[in-house]
Amino acid sequence: MTEMTKNEIEEVLLELEKYKGRHTELITVYIPAGYDVNYVQRQLEAEKSTAKNIKSTTTRNNVGDALDKIVRHLKTLKQTPKNGLALFSGNISQTEGQDDLRLWAIETPLPLKSRLYRCDKEFVLEPLREMLEVTEIYGLLVMDRKEAAIGMLEGKRIETLQKMTSGIPSKVRAGGQSSQRFHRITEGLTKEFYKRIANEMKNIFFENKKLKGIIVGGPIPTKDEFIDGQYMATKLRDKVVGRVDIGGSDESGLKELVQKSQDILAGQEIVHEKKLLEKFFDHLGRKPDLAALKEEKTRRALKYGAVDTLILSKDADKTIVKELKQMAESTSSSVEIVSSETEEGEQFKNLGGIGAILRFKV
Repeated sequence: MTEMTKNEIEEVLLELEKYKGRHTELITVYIPAGYDVNYVQRQLEAEKSTAKNIKSTTTRNNVGDALDKIVRHLKTLKQTPKNGLALFSGNISQTEGQDDLRLWAIETPLPLKSRLYRCDKEFVLEPLREMLEVTEIYGLLVMDRKEAAIGMLEGKRIETLQKMTSGIPSKVRAGGQSSQRFHRITEGLTKEFYKRIANEMKNIFFENKKLKGIIVGGPIPTKDEFIDGQYMATKLRDKVVGRVDIGGSDESGLKELVQKSQDILAGQEIVHEKKLLEKFFDHLGRKPDLAALKEEKTRRALKYGAVDTLILSKDADKTIVKELKQMAESTSSSVEIVSSETEEGEQFKNLGGIGAILRFKV
């Protein structure tokens, strides 16, 4: 078993989503990164005993056989693969009375966060689908003068990475301190807190090549003081794509920040798509030898290894998309899937939804 690429996982998903059990007999198991594979094995052994209570003989046998197949596979492993493991097993035969017991074991390219055991009429595929959506991440920061939380938006998943407090005293002055002296103390502590936040942001995000942008949330003066005060490294400050007014500065604040940033996030995707398609149409008009439009010319360019960027509409034929993506992967071409939600995306779809920017003339 080897770690699968995203393209390979996509192919498996297309296959798995076709299978439907007659009863709740298709088994899905997700083992997160770092989780004890032996514990899961023991848990599934216990499930085999529970399955003996299923009234239908056929369903009982199918569930027992699928669990056996998974358990036998887990016994071959010394530990959970570094990114976790997704397992799918069941009798996928569409003919009554015939057996076609299969097992899929997928070591994922990104850390698997979900832990799951499910016996259903369908395989549970959503965690893998979400993983395919993760091509970049957004840094999240919610803050006020008292506390801050740093998080990450990865696909649809929000992860809290760091929580911090400033230690700044309340507005009640201790020991009869003068107003001016108390103000100087709190301002000094605030600046130190901002520096600590900036340092944590640098430690977490500076070397992350997938970081697409940073969104900062908090009360109006605080977040602006932090961003405009140039506490963050220039590289990270340039990545700030949104400032959002929110009240929370803890884990719930991170969720609120994402909810209120949907337009910003959607806008980032739209801007990327628009720029990509503008470049494609510019090549098509001014440098037609360095662009391919529609399936036939694109496929030919892929065969010659001439494709730099393969562009496919989300509305294009799925079978053709799968074939062209495989060809692109074999020649180290990048693949971009574009929507039809922009004017350029709609135009591209109407022209066939398949095209490429080329490395050289074919």
